[in-house]
Amino acid sequence: MNRSEDRTGDVIGAAIEVHRALGPGLLESAYEECLCRELTLRQMPFARQVPLPVEYKGVKVNCSYRLDLLVASSIVVEIKAVPALDPIHSAQLLTYMKLGPWRLGLLINFNVPVLRAGIRRMIL
Repeated sequence: MNRSEDRTGDVIGAAIEVHRALGPGLLESAYEECLCRELTLRQMPFARQVPLPVEYKGVKVNCSYRLDLLVASSIVVEIKAVPALDPIHSAQLLTYMKLGPWRLGLLINFNVPVLRAGIRRMIL
């Protein structure tokens, strides 16, 4: 994977800027909205609430999963605002990555005093 494919550092920088401005304690939806604004200001392409179809034995199952963000068509970003990241949160991101063609993911928990402690970068 080369640098042009891995823009996770850019996404993390944008998330840190949002966290510096807002701090912990808000809802996930507020952080998502603000991170989208920051990505727009940084001219980083992204899609929000991307539908994720689930296929089982050749049939698409209607279960309405959505990616919080898909940045640069290659990085799945899952946003949380929880007291602590649990293994289920990592499993959720990994499952989203496995269901799609993506190999890079970021799990970002904004409900921490220092954002770096709330970030998990994952590679399939």
